[in-house]
Amino acid sequence: MNNPAPSDNAAPQDAAPAHIAVRRHGQVAEVVLDRPDALNAISTALAAELGDKVSALASDPNVRAVVLSAAGDRAFCVGADLKERNEFTDADLLAQRPVFRRAFGSIIDLPVPAIAAVSGFALGGGFELALGCDLIVADDGAQFGLPEVTVGLVPGGGGTQLLSRRSGLTRAADLIYTGRRISADEASALGIVNRRVPGRHTARDAALELAAQIAANSPVGVRNAKHALRTGIELPLTAGLDVEDSAWRATAFSADRVEGIRAFAERRKPQWPS
Repeated sequence: MNNPAPSDNAAPQDAAPAHIAVRRHGQVAEVVLDRPDALNAISTALAAELGDKVSALASDPNVRAVVLSAAGDRAFCVGADLKERNEFTDADLLAQRPVFRRAFGSIIDLPVPAIAAVSGFALGGGFELALGCDLIVADDGAQFGLPEVTVGLVPGGGGTQLLSRRSGLTRAADLIYTGRRISADEASALGIVNRRVPGRHTARDAALELAAQIAANSPVGVRNAKHALRTGIELPLTAGLDVEDSAWRATAFSADRVEGIRAFAERRKPQWPS
């Protein structure tokens, strides 16, 4: 009897297990942290794979929004894999650092809007991955925290910079200096969470719905708006307004503007050419 042919999706037996899944929902790409048995802790392998797959999406013209979600019922991501690090030498830790910086940076550098869908624990690097996104959607089960100082570290995935920009310096100092956890309610009150949805395990669907709404808009307009927002916040107002003017010109004289205004006049949905 002949053995059945292997599936096209079958991985070689000696291949490393995948820790990141990418799912397509039309023009929305969902990046899934897929290590639920370890509460999606960030190992060196997961970080390397995340950097590779997100960087590939950044150069894909068919992607108009990205949702960062997670597998399992308990956690979005509990941060760096401390069990792995417990076996590290100083040289190992130093070698891991650029891999981690690339992974976190790949989220921050996405040219399209990124939305974190947080259910369960988002701690340490998990919280920082969410902070690297433009928007955070959280449900009743979400908990956030940057506990690095409780284990002899400081946030290293952007937490000291991203949290202070999102919630303000003193609020970020409170969370970082104490290492305490906060609920979705408190995170929403502090301006960390953009959309708070009721129930548990509901953040993913809400984030995908939000991403679809964004993806329906002008891809040129959305990309240029993100560039203006992210670049201008680092500049004095006058310089920021110049960045906005450049973004406006790049969008106003595009084919998207022609189609958008024509569709409005004809009372139909735009068919974006870009």
